[in-house]
Parts: sequence; structure tokens; C-alpha cells
Amino acid sequence: MPATASAAAERRPKLPSLTGLRFLAALFVFFFHTGLSNSPIPPNRPINPFADHDVASTYEWLFVKGGYLGVSFFFVLSGFVLAWAYRPGERVASFLRRRVLKIFPNHLVIWVLAMVLFAGSIAPTAGWLSNLVLLHTWFPQASINLSVNPPTWSLGSEFLFYLSFPLLIGPLRRIAENRLWAWAGAMVLGTVGVQLVSTYLVPDTPKSAITPVSDMQFWFGYLFPPGRLFEFVLGILLARIVLAGRWPRALGVLPSLVLMAAGYGAAWVVPFQYGFVTAMIIPIGALIGAVAVVDVEGRRSWLRSKAMVFLGEISFGFYLCQGIAIFWLRSLFDDVRFSTPDGILVIAGFFAVTLLCGWLLYSLVERPAMQRWARSRKKTAVQVSVQVPGQAPGQAAPEAERQPV
Repeated sequence: MPATASAAAERRPKLPSLTGLRFLAALFVFFFHTGLSNSPIPPNRPINPFADHDVASTYEWLFVKGGYLGVSFFFVLSGFVLAWAYRPGERVASFLRRRVLKIFPNHLVIWVLAMVLFAGSIAPTAGWLSNLVLLHTWFPQASINLSVNPPTWSLGSEFLFYLSFPLLIGPLRRIAENRLWAWAGAMVLGTVGVQLVSTYLVPDTPKSAITPVSDMQFWFGYLFPPGRLFEFVLGILLARIVLAGRWPRALGVLPSLVLMAAGYGAAWVVPFQYGFVTAMIIPIGALIGAVAVVDVEGRRSWLRSKAMVFLGEISFGFYLCQGIAIFWLRSLFDDVRFSTPDGILVIAGFFAVTLLCGWLLYSLVERPAMQRWARSRKKTAVQVSVQVPGQAPGQAAPEAERQPV
């Protein structure tokens, strides 16, 4: 690896505020899941715990776009952090080893639990087998692409991102700095193009039982991994923009939060499938870039407090556990609904169980796997890019990127 490239990578500031921000995105997904009228697990009973119809409807309406926001945030952030931590000359095998170890140990543990608890009796062979190797979202059938542990659909896209990154990073690094914003805009337009294809070229019948579009349109517009590459590439480009010092000072955290509110509101106004990504993609990118600049400039941020960084570290497990800690656990109550105070307690209980599960996955599975196998026994020249709680100054972290899925 050229000495100048290595030195440049070492000088890149850590981005703990982005680690803390991860948990807030996972929290939106949690609220989305707990408000669902129909579970993705057969027999598709309600998840929403409230007996009062108005309360149940308001809760679901308030967070019905939160799942789309959270997942899109993870996809953009994946590209951003991988590009930020990129080391020129790194062996592809080393990179892929770390990425596989980042997602598969947690995935396999939850996969086994889900198969034992409920999925083994309902998932078709093609469903549980393709889910095991994270190829399930390449199939349009809902019985396959949402099989076993439904939240793992996003891992199918992340797996594609990891395989694509070594091929993408070279050409993307050769883009002239004065053209980065234009290419970022092209990625935003790409998300529009996906939905145009979904609307006009993908069959719109039979209609989905739970969405205004067909099952095929929902799959192509939301679950199909190649369609989500635009968000991932956007994240890479935004990292380059920040590294090049071309982030506009006017686009700080507060303006980005205003954009987030506007984008979240727009998701209810635009045609349904444009609420998956397009309505919120610019605000998401703006917030990620603005928060990264805060860390680059060394400004104060509550997002990099010890508590928020810890929650960000366990956010992958927190997300992955929701298929069991929410969907399966709620199925044990059948169709029982609760009074509003009791419903709030039920949601709080789901949160506590999911948080505990996420912490256990991180502490007993993810972190030990990364510490044991993710790094070569030889000393590496580059330090971690996003701070790990408890890491001593100068100590090599167990992972080259602390990055979400």
C-alpha cells in the first residue's frame, strides 16, 4: 500500500456520532414493526397492541414510514462508512472476511432460533435455504423473500453491497471532486427510476393484501437488492464529498433535520412506492454528511456520548432480533388487544426484550467473532475509522469498520 494512502487513511477522524445515529434509525424500524396491523409471519395476526381503534390507527400511521426511513438510512450509511474506512491496496479477501463475519454469525444464531420457534413449520424449503445464505430477496415470492426471520430481507441487500464494494470503489474514487455532487444527484434519480420501472413495467396485479401495490411491485421496488445499490453508492459519494472538504457549511445538522421532517411528511403525499426511498433519500444523505462533519471538525455532539455509541454498537442485533422479540412474541397473545396504558407497557416490554437480545448478540456473538477471526494475525497499518467503546488510544480494534446493516 502506498505510504501516502496509508497515512491519509490514518489521519481520517473517527465518526462516533454516526455510530450513535445508527440506533435512532433502528428505533424507527422498531416503532414501525410494533405498529403493524399484519404480522409478516403467518397467520399474519396484528402486531399493534392497542384495542382502541383510534389509538392503534394513529400509532401505525405515525410510524408507518419509519421502517422505510430506517432501512434506507442503514443502506446509505453502509456506503459512507465503508468508503471512509477504505484502505487502498487492501486485499479483497480480507475485506470480505470482515464483512461476512460482521453479519453471518448474528444471522445464523437468529436463523436457528427462528427455525426452532416457528419458521421450521411454515417456511418452504426454498425459503429457509435461501434465507440461510441471504439470497432470499432475489425471489419475488413473499413466502421466500420474507421467510424465517423477516428483518433479514435487508441483509440480502447488504450482502450484495459487500460483494460489490471492491468493484465499485475504484471507479468511484476516480470521479473528479468537482463532479461528485452531480453523481450524487444521479443516484437520487436512480431511486426514482427504480419506482418508474416498478410502476409501469412490473405487473400491478394481483394486488397485495397489505399494500396499495402488487406483491411483485413491492418486491421490485423495495426488496430486490440491485434496486438498493443507488443508496449504497450515494453513501460512498457522500463520504468522498466530506473527505474532499466540499460539504456545504449551510447544510448543517439543524437544516438536515428540517429536511428530514419535510421528507418524512412527503412520504405520505407522494405515490406509495416513492415513499420507500425517494421521498427521504436527500434528507437522509444530508443528515449523514452533516453529522460526519461535526465529528471531522471536533464539535460537541450528544450522539457520541458513551450511551449512544453503545446503543449504536448493538443496533445491528437490536434490528435483527425484532423478528423474534416482536413478531413471534406477539403471536403468543393471538389476537388479544390491550387498553392504551397496557398497550404502552406491551411496547415497552418488546423494547426491553429486543434491546436485551441485541446486547446479547453483540456481546456473545458479534464482538467475539470479530475479535477472533476478522483481522489478520499480522499487524495492519490502519486504525479503525469509527470509535469502539472501551478502545484504548492506539489499540487496534477488532474490526476495520464499525458499520451497520
